[in-house]
Amino acid sequence: QVQLAESGGGLVQPGGSLRLSCAASRIIFSSSTMAWHRQAPGKQRELVATITTGGRTNYADFVEGRFTISRDNTKNTVYLQMNSLNPEDTAVYYCNQRFAGTEYWGQGTQVTVSS
Repeated sequence: QVQLAESGGGLVQPGGSLRLSCAASRIIFSSSTMAWHRQAPGKQRELVATITTGGRTNYADFVEGRFTISRDNTKNTVYLQMNSLNPEDTAVYYCNQRFAGTEYWGQGTQVTVSS
């Protein structure tokens, strides 16, 4: 059974930084495309960033160079480094794992940007 466990969320002031982590299934991690999505209150879930098995990354336009997705296949973990956070980044952030046409989701971690 694939399980994803996000961590690293919390309350941060505007302009601050957070690093999210997602520990994923060991067996298929290195063969999976990993991604971070987010869902703000009253809004649809949206893609934030993806990273392929080969390390190629892709970001949503709103990231504007502030976030960096990375992966460590030796630790079965994907990260999202978020800098220059603003209140519009407040959301629940979800880890997503895609393998063989199937998607898996974590429970999410809350990120709140507020002074």
